[in-house]
Amino acid sequence: MAEYEPGIYGGVDTHLETHVAAVVDSTGRIVAVESFRADGTGYRSLAVWMAGHGELVRVGIEGTGAYGAGLARHLAGLGVEVVEVNRPNRQTRRRHGKSDTIDAEAAARAALNGEATATPKSHDGLVESIRVLRVAFCSTRSTRTRLSNQLRDLILTAPEQLRRALEPLSTVDRVVRCARFLPGPSTDPTEAAKAAMKILARQHQAMTIDLDRLRGQLDDLTLAANPALRAANAIGPDVASILLVAAGDNPERLTSDAAFAALCGASPVQASSGKTTRHRLNSGGNRQANHALWRIAMVRLTHDPATQAYAARRRAEGKTPREIIRCLKRAIAREVYGLLTNPQPLTDTTDLRPARHAAGITLTTVATELGTHPSRISELERGTRRPRELEHRYRTWLDQQAS
Repeated sequence: MAEYEPGIYGGVDTHLETHVAAVVDSTGRIVAVESFRADGTGYRSLAVWMAGHGELVRVGIEGTGAYGAGLARHLAGLGVEVVEVNRPNRQTRRRHGKSDTIDAEAAARAALNGEATATPKSHDGLVESIRVLRVAFCSTRSTRTRLSNQLRDLILTAPEQLRRALEPLSTVDRVVRCARFLPGPSTDPTEAAKAAMKILARQHQAMTIDLDRLRGQLDDLTLAANPALRAANAIGPDVASILLVAAGDNPERLTSDAAFAALCGASPVQASSGKTTRHRLNSGGNRQANHALWRIAMVRLTHDPATQAYAARRRAEGKTPREIIRCLKRAIAREVYGLLTNPQPLTDTTDLRPARHAAGITLTTVATELGTHPSRISELERGTRRPRELEHRYRTWLDQQAS
């Protein structure tokens, strides 16, 4: 049973233009309900109004990642404990109806009885910068893909001479070729096709420039936000940005690795019946974070000997490929949780390049001996990517060459 602290509890149903707030006492009795504007003035008025009814213990807010983000930041800045409230379930709404007042009262009672316990994201640090840049990155990437597909389809239906010239080319070569077209009058279908292809190609080139710029910014920001996460095996800037955004600027709000796994939809779900005892994949949670865990698992299954040995052992135990991937994602979620909440300082790798030069060894030689690409060795020496396993093998190999 929840321990109720004496005082009042608030609940807010958030919307684009107005927020409806309710206050209840420690017994759950409605004290007052009021509506406020969804701007800075309204946030201040709401905080003063709630505090005017007594000592404010906790406030439950719906939509802290959308309409309620500004209010949640304002109240947290005043030192008020803010918890995230899910919308009432359908059965409750069917019994009691739906209105802004009812939702605000339900949010206040959820804050009171302990049903709402999740701390919202703070949206005030590097991760927030990563989040907004990632929105632009994903939109730009999707737009460029759409332009590539449209250009391909135009070539497919173009006049035969134009089609023969462009169809064998790669996407990059097609874009370069089409961007240089000098189309004539559009009354000729061939010239009209060239004009359309030129416009799409120019847009594709512009999207590529923006995409490269955004990719570079995300690379720098993720490295600055959590170098330990970036140094982990199979975690690049794209995957790191997804996981950082899922956890937020305040990853300490996640109480355990099990909570993070549930957030990512990687927690095992019971699927037992009768004499069968098993678990199934979780179809809930943050699906982008779940996809990031899947990408890490697939890369490690392809390139990491330890992961490959684990998969072989579980396969011998009778596990299906889907079950093996589920187990891997759960283990990766545990690893990532530790990197997000308690990142360990990384060792300095800037001594590797001088040591290699002193031994007269080339990048290609090192990469060949360690079974990787020269760019990976260069990234390790410059400190932009520092996989611990590769660093350990590199240092051991260098010591052997020196001796």
